[in-house]
Amino acid sequence: MQYPSVQEIVKSVLTDPFAGMNTIGLVAFAFVGSVKAIREQFDLFGVAVVGLATAFVGGTTRDVLVNRVPLSLSSLGEISLGILGVVLAVGLNIVLNSPDDHPVTMLADAVGLGAFATAGAIVSTQAGLSSFGVVAIATINAAGGGAFADLLLDRSPFILVTDFYASCAVLGSCTYWVVTTALTTDGIAAALCAAVTVGTRLAAVNRGWELPTAQSLEELLLRFDGD
Repeated sequence: MQYPSVQEIVKSVLTDPFAGMNTIGLVAFAFVGSVKAIREQFDLFGVAVVGLATAFVGGTTRDVLVNRVPLSLSSLGEISLGILGVVLAVGLNIVLNSPDDHPVTMLADAVGLGAFATAGAIVSTQAGLSSFGVVAIATINAAGGGAFADLLLDRSPFILVTDFYASCAVLGSCTYWVVTTALTTDGIAAALCAAVTVGTRLAAVNRGWELPTAQSLEELLLRFDGD
């Protein structure tokens, strides 16, 4: 069996938007998930499980929904990328005291979100799904792994609380659908989807954006009535 060379792998990533985004997303999310597990003082096996779950659950769910064999089960390269993210997280923890609060981790999370939102949008578009299907699959691909990791960490998935996170994937995938509908150009659409998702996520982190809760809306209405 002949394995592809490094040059062939790099060329594939550069010429195939899905391959590029999927590669980035796997490493980034495995890294972020592992950092969360390290913060909770999981052992190394637990760190690997949470890291790989963060990287693969969203994409596996995506593949099942579009009726194809999950890439995580059909390619050793996928698992290798996830393990790379785990190793990077363990290494960073040796160097830093609080890697979960480090800007590198925040950036990796935003980049992973954008990469997986784009990968999900590409796959769902190729599967011929509706505009809603494209947005739904992209959002699941982007946020599903993190939500599952939170369950493993015994806490409520933060995407369901107040954080402006999954909404970034929604905005990015909507951008992808609009651009592909108007221009039928996958490369430009992929770049814009990733840029919108990453940009809005970083802005949300820096500016403290959060979606309102029912309680906050009630307080706003009471305040308005009082005025």
